[in-house]
Amino acid sequence: MKKLLASFIRLFEPKEREERFQSSDSIVTEGPARRTILQYLAGAMSGVFAFLYIPKLFVKDLLNQHSTGKVQLPKWGMVIDLDKCTTCGGCVVSCRAENNVPIAGADQADKARMIFWMDILVEQEGEYPDIKMRGMPTPCNHCENAPCVKVCPVGATYISEEGIVAQIWARCIGCRYCTTACPYTRRYFNWEAPQWSEEYKNQLNPDVATRPKGVVEKCTFCHHRIRKIREQAKIEGQALTDENFRYLPACAQACPAKAITFGDLNNPNSEVSRLKKSPRAFHLQEELGTNPKVTYLRSAKWKE
Repeated sequence: MKKLLASFIRLFEPKEREERFQSSDSIVTEGPARRTILQYLAGAMSGVFAFLYIPKLFVKDLLNQHSTGKVQLPKWGMVIDLDKCTTCGGCVVSCRAENNVPIAGADQADKARMIFWMDILVEQEGEYPDIKMRGMPTPCNHCENAPCVKVCPVGATYISEEGIVAQIWARCIGCRYCTTACPYTRRYFNWEAPQWSEEYKNQLNPDVATRPKGVVEKCTFCHHRIRKIREQAKIEGQALTDENFRYLPACAQACPAKAITFGDLNNPNSEVSRLKKSPRAFHLQEELGTNPKVTYLRSAKWKE
């Protein structure tokens, strides 16, 4: 490279130019070498232009497509119908198995350090003896205005382009600001390294990384399943529809009553968009302005 630059500089020195063009022999013998150098430089400049400028053009074109509505990324959301939910706990078990959620030992359970990406919140209504118990499945709400994202000092938690509140476990420093900021208590800290028995290790899902000690973990809307079904559809050359995603997360797939529905909130024709417009629809702690992407449908009151 140094020799190439030195030859290029000598081409433009006055003395060198005179010697080169005083005789026709020098022009004939050295002209091709000069053209070769210039060709190298032209190729190098073209490569620099392609490396620096073409990606900008691609990004600009992509942004223009978004602004003109040609390309619209999905915004994933979930609807849970409390009138269908039987509180069987199938969503809790399937979520734990699918996402390699560690099982707390007796000592950790005594300290209330259990980890649940999906849990059943039991709510009591009325007074004794007229008491009614109601179970409410509670995953991460994947808020659009997520308090956990705002307080993370290292950017370990963020909102993806498709609306999923994601967590980078390798970047998490374990400060637990996010667990404090989350009004739904849907984040869990790993106080101990997960212990897996030899029998349980064979059941771990290879699509989901296990989390080490000292990091926070949470529900991810089973984003690995979204990625997997897209890759499979691309290989097979098939188009994906709302039905492909409706019961895609492990919790929705395992629910025997089909109380959990998943899909694209940006698609007005999707099932979640239709259910979200129901008069029975509500969000947890709506007054906080977090704008959760998990919507609940109230239990209908029985007519006497």
